[in-house]
Amino acid sequence: MKRNKNLPLTETVYYILLSLIEPAHGYLIMQKAEELSDGKVRIAAGTLYGAIENLLKLNFIQPVKSDDIRRKVYIITDEGKKVLLLDFERMKHMIDVTQNNLK
Repeated sequence: MKRNKNLPLTETVYYILLSLIEPAHGYLIMQKAEELSDGKVRIAAGTLYGAIENLLKLNFIQPVKSDDIRRKVYIITDEGKKVLLLDFERMKHMIDVTQNNLK
């Protein structure tokens, strides 16, 4: 099986994509990523906006209409969900193999 060239995702990108299962703006993405990671991933604004730019180029996220013109809102795309699930399966396999070999 050919490996996806976008894998592995960085921990930050993984949590950004996971945060965008529902539409969110930048500050909410930062909050969700920190919450989902139990405080282990804290994203600075500059890091977030650089990642958003790259994720838009990769078609992993897309902008959505917002009632608040001051905030840009994004959501994960089908392609983004696909790569998120591929990385989840990759990590799950690593965990399973490790558990089986450390017994």
